[in-house]
Amino acid sequence: MASSEGFLTDGQRELLKIASQNAENLSSSPKSPSSLLSDHHVKAPAGGKAQTAGIAVRHVRRSHSGKYGRVKKDGAGGKGTWGKLLDTDIVSHIDRNDPNYDSGEEPYQLVGSTVTDPLDDFKKAVVSIIEEYFSNGDVELAASDLRELGSSEYYPYFIKRLVSMAMDRHDKEKEMASVLLSALYADVISPAQIRDGFFILLESADDLAVDILDAVDILALFLARAVVDDILPPAFLARAMKALPESSKGVQVIQVAEKSYLSAPHHAELVERRWGGSTHITVEEVKKKIADLLREYVDSGETLEACRCIRELGVSFFHHEVVKRALVLAMEIRSAEPLMLKLLKEAAEEGLVSSSQMVKGFSRLAESLDDLALDIPSAKALFQSFVPKAISEGWLDASLTNPATEDGEIQVEDEQVRNYKKESVTIIHEYFLSDDIPELIRSLEDLGAPEYNPIFLKKLITLAMDRKNREKEMASVLLSALHIEIFSTEDIVNGFVMLLETAEDTALDILDASNELALFLARAVIDDVLAPLNLEEIGSRLPPKCSGSETVRMARSLIAARHAGERLLRCWGGGTGWAVEDAKDKIMKLLEEYESGGVVSEACQCIRDLGMPFFNHEVVKKALIMAMEKKNDRMLDLLQECYSEGLITINQMTKGFTRIKDGLDDLALDIPNAKEKFGFYVEHAQSKGWLLPSFDSPATEA
Repeated sequence: MASSEGFLTDGQRELLKIASQNAENLSSSPKSPSSLLSDHHVKAPAGGKAQTAGIAVRHVRRSHSGKYGRVKKDGAGGKGTWGKLLDTDIVSHIDRNDPNYDSGEEPYQLVGSTVTDPLDDFKKAVVSIIEEYFSNGDVELAASDLRELGSSEYYPYFIKRLVSMAMDRHDKEKEMASVLLSALYADVISPAQIRDGFFILLESADDLAVDILDAVDILALFLARAVVDDILPPAFLARAMKALPESSKGVQVIQVAEKSYLSAPHHAELVERRWGGSTHITVEEVKKKIADLLREYVDSGETLEACRCIRELGVSFFHHEVVKRALVLAMEIRSAEPLMLKLLKEAAEEGLVSSSQMVKGFSRLAESLDDLALDIPSAKALFQSFVPKAISEGWLDASLTNPATEDGEIQVEDEQVRNYKKESVTIIHEYFLSDDIPELIRSLEDLGAPEYNPIFLKKLITLAMDRKNREKEMASVLLSALHIEIFSTEDIVNGFVMLLETAEDTALDILDASNELALFLARAVIDDVLAPLNLEEIGSRLPPKCSGSETVRMARSLIAARHAGERLLRCWGGGTGWAVEDAKDKIMKLLEEYESGGVVSEACQCIRDLGMPFFNHEVVKKALIMAMEKKNDRMLDLLQECYSEGLITINQMTKGFTRIKDGLDDLALDIPNAKEKFGFYVEHAQSKGWLLPSFDSPATEA
């Protein structure tokens, strides 16, 4: 039997036969016969390797070199073959001398060129427009240049560049930037572009803050000014707030604009004048220009030219300064008197200087006559001659004779009043240093002039308004104490009327005077110094459209606001006002300690240590309420001791009982027999002489 080596199985023989029959057809196939075999995993039988003797020789591919060669993967041949169809490894060279040379076959070469950004060009161009505007102040020229520049789609970036450049300059440029934006609004720059421009500014607030120290506050003022000038809707702030990251400076800008500028009383006037008003210049610069044009008028005598210069100043609200300075110049240079009076007459007849501004100018001069007489001895006599002449010629309202003159004679302030004012200022300054209310009250009593109490109140608040929040708080606290001890409600009302009548003059020296006065008025109501009806009385005694009337209306709105009591008690930012809240807690604790078995003398010492005698009515009120709740009349012993020692005055005692009486209905909800117990306490207090005879008990009223 032949060896098994070299023999194929039946299945393998069949496959080989099929392969042989189709060899010619498969020669062009992607797979060679040998690959087909390999796909079927032809294996030799076990025990040896299959011999090739049984395979037709013509089907075995061999190289002529005698080496067995296989076709490479992807059709690429081995050594001596053509390689694969798309072989890119060969570097081609273009022969420009070839008759078939085509220049289009040359490889492309990228040539670098500078690409200009239209936005960058626009930004560079607007810088020169803004610089030129800041130097000449010509709004029309700036608007024309911006139109000629074109690229209106980039106007929001003009707004950003204008504001950011102004932020790093003086108030004059800031004011000019705001004026230019108002002028361009709608005519050149659309409302939507204004909004986009300010939003870009808010987004870049973090970057601006790196270069400009107070960028947040300045940008907040620009934002508030845009709202006041009606070029931005108030709703823009809320929308922008939502679109900005919470931690960004832009959000801080919006918060400052809303809280510090747009929510303040009389905020429009405050914001418009923050950088010197719509005149593009500051108040000091206006005064200098007025002085210069009047002196030039003295030299030239050209009335029409002087009127034109006054008109070009654009400060109609400040024409009283023109009147005052013209009169002073007429006193200083006697030869200039006819010219100055002629100028004022001409200005009044043309309507250039209103009657109210004319009266105000004369009134301001009348108030400063004492000081002016030190430099011009004949000042009072000259003023006496100016007033009747102006009235007779019809360019000064005859009402000036009421406050300032009588029968054409100047009402020179009484010597006693002048001395009282001087003493009052000294007393107030000492109080601001010592915070000693009892000492101040003793000093006022020593002056012995209760008829001048309204004057003292006016001085107190005027001096406090020009100081820090600490002094404002001290003034409000003092007012509450004075009302209890020596000032009547009528004194308080008259004092506030005097303040509000001169509110416009005060605003010349104190920028935020109207807002401060409104807070003082509202705080007086919260502190029970004034009743809400007193505000109606004060308002009725003022002209309907004056600054004082607006201040009264603002005070009413402050009182009507939600949580007004708490806010107004802290309106000056703490200081003594916080001490009031602390005092309430301390009073409650010392009364609880006394009620649980404390000593009377120790409780009195604690009350004394509080150092707030004007607030002892709170001790009385809380002691009586605790006596009702605990059903323990031991509190009456404490009140008796305090009264006997003079620790709690009869006024403070009466006010404490009055406060309980006013809140009896509410108190009865928690303490059912509150009215019965209070009636008993009133009888006890009256028998001991604790209460003023004017106090009406609930039984008496019934």
